[in-house]
Amino acid sequence: MHLPALGWAVDEDERPKPGVYRQAGKRIADILFVLMALPMILPVVAFCALALWIEGGNPFYRQDRLGAGGKVFRIWKLRTMCRDADTMLKSYLAADPALREEWDRTQKLKNDPRITRVGNFLRKISLDELPQFFNVLRGEMSVVGPRPMMPEQLPLYDNPAPYFDMRPGITGEWQVSDRNESSFQHRSTVDARYYAQLSFLVDLRILFQTFGVVLRRTGY
Repeated sequence: MHLPALGWAVDEDERPKPGVYRQAGKRIADILFVLMALPMILPVVAFCALALWIEGGNPFYRQDRLGAGGKVFRIWKLRTMCRDADTMLKSYLAADPALREEWDRTQKLKNDPRITRVGNFLRKISLDELPQFFNVLRGEMSVVGPRPMMPEQLPLYDNPAPYFDMRPGITGEWQVSDRNESSFQHRSTVDARYYAQLSFLVDLRILFQTFGVVLRRTGY
């Protein structure tokens, strides 16, 4: 499934020049990184899944996200919310104008009542994102890139052409910068900056910064 182009495009004078890393090296680096990390990732995912299963059932879920070229794919995550979370969100937002304002601005809730106790811990250190290494192997995502948005969030995003020109990432420039403190619309500025500067050294810098963000437990 693909979304319509909606008339957005990257101007030729703004499009970065193609390079070896942008065209092929990044994909090769993704595969090598995932294969090297799998022996460490799989036991952690298994332990987290067991804890979530004990807490409340199915530990995994999939959700539609927008990928390269506007293609819709299913992202894998560890389930950190209670069941019927989408229905509960509508009720909470309808009853609390402050929550509605926060959601409209950031598309997240700092104190989300739907998150379980185990899920809250996993979100703090971003372990709920680990199953997305499977999406990287499938070629739907990259280790580093713009955070994948949901299809219904597209109207909130500014020009998504740079976003559509890349694979979304498990981590990225937004996650290691303002992350939870900026509006959703601001992500388009961050993603366009990453698109223009994309290189092996930039990705390496973001990976190192990601470890610091995880240790500071800033996720929610």
